Amino acid sequence: MNDSIIIIPTYNEKENIEKIISAIFSLEKAFDILVIDDGSPDGTGAIVKNLIEKKHSGRLFIIERSGKLGLGTAYITGFKWALEKGYEYIFEMDADFSHDPNDLPRLYSACHDEGYDVAIGSRYVSGVNVVNWPIGRVLMSYFASKYVRFVTGFKVHDTTAGFKCYKRRVLKTMELDKIKFKGYAFQIEMKFTAYKIGFKIKEVPVIFVNRREGTSKMSGGIFGEAFFGVMRLRWDGWFRKYPAIVG
Repeated sequence: MNDSIIIIPTYNEKENIEKIISAIFSLEKAFDILVIDDGSPDGTGAIVKNLIEKKHSGRLFIIERSGKLGLGTAYITGFKWALEKGYEYIFEMDADFSHDPNDLPRLYSACHDEGYDVAIGSRYVSGVNVVNWPIGRVLMSYFASKYVRFVTGFKVHDTTAGFKCYKRRVLKTMELDKIKFKGYAFQIEMKFTAYKIGFKIKEVPVIFVNRREGTSKMSGGIFGEAFFGVMRLRWDGWFRKYPAIVG
């Protein structure tokens, strides 16, 4: 078993899943992969299971769930599985190549070598590093992060980023069953909670490239959850007792 695992939630990613798995496994640094598939009707899960059987037994794993249960619950399921298996570095990553696999070793290094607890692949820490997104979506994402910083006082530039590395102790300390949000706001809540507990966070600049294949899962409802969820996080930040860091 390697010390690191990449958690990739999927729903209808048949065009991308084998390519992203191959790209990760071709890196010099060895990572294991856990796919959380929410009952993709396009056969994504079957592709992964075939790869496990034919090529990657012991390094590639899958949890299949019945239907779309939300991004946040997919990651929580993956986090609990990874903790149970003993991984020291646990990553979040999309299947569609918007997150470049070549950036994984840089996130790993920030935690393993530099001593940070959370490493965020950040689109906005060094300008706006987004390729092929419609300008409306760029502005919405950028100002969403600005809004989060304004309301919460949280100093991370890319608060909605979904490309991250956590040290094991971060996820062990967090009370994962108390994470409230399932969609876009999940990413904000996880970072804010880590910050409030007192973990060291580093933003690693990355270039985000819009998916070339498959269909985006973004929706207005996801942004609505994030908008109103931030105010709830600010309220919790005043009154919630956060857990002490676990070893």
